Amino acid sequence: MSFYYSDEYLQKRFTGKVAICTASTNGIGYATAERLAREGAKVVVSSRRQKNVDDAVKRLRDQNLEVSGIVCHQAKKEDRQRLIDFTLTTYGGIDLLFVSAGVNPHKGHMLGISEKEWDKLFDVNVKSTFLMIRECIPHMIQRGGGAIVSNATVSALHPNLRMASEYLGPYATSKCAVLGLTKVLASPLATHKIRINCIAPGAFKTNFLEGTYKQYFPDQTAVPSFINRAALMDRTGDPSECGSVVAFLLSDDASFITGEILTVSGGTVLSPAARL
Repeated sequence: MSFYYSDEYLQKRFTGKVAICTASTNGIGYATAERLAREGAKVVVSSRRQKNVDDAVKRLRDQNLEVSGIVCHQAKKEDRQRLIDFTLTTYGGIDLLFVSAGVNPHKGHMLGISEKEWDKLFDVNVKSTFLMIRECIPHMIQRGGGAIVSNATVSALHPNLRMASEYLGPYATSKCAVLGLTKVLASPLATHKIRINCIAPGAFKTNFLEGTYKQYFPDQTAVPSFINRAALMDRTGDPSECGSVVAFLLSDDASFITGEILTVSGGTVLSPAARL
């Protein structure tokens, strides 16, 4: 299933706006960059690999969208600065930020994670998320305000879900800190007319999900059924269904929403008996 809205359907809520999307050459990051650009934003996409950046930029420009791209490993200070400088040089400012970068070096029980894996998890998912946000804020202030969305996971909200308790415990824990960042930063940013919110996605058709289930279910040719059963809608989501939610939170349609966590999961099933 794919969700693609015609240009006639879409509004142009971001005309004149400049957006940075990290980890945006595939999955939810790419879908968000595409949606923002189709609604008029000038978008800078990024990824750790040049080929991924080139491919994403080409796909988006083939749709006549105003998009540029640059390599950025979000956990590296020099890469974050290069991304910001590139955006300022190319488009003159920063209005919107979607922080989508994240890693999951350990898939398995919480108590089995190594110290090295734990450090990497928090270095990328928490530390670099905060620093990316903080380093963009001065440029948003210069524009008179802005909007930020970070990317967490439904597993951080519902640790009794099977994917969280058995496979993604450390990852979910790091994303709990991202939820906390959203709450803590909302107040100081509000004084600068900058809103910050966070999405908590469920299971989406992304490389992240595919890599997770293939590690534990190598003989499966499709998503294991229990993952689908974790949503009332009994399916995984298409990344575009998340991109549209991020676009809403970044738009003036969400002008009175800040410091909130929005779950995008197809209706999370919480029955402990079902062990989903």
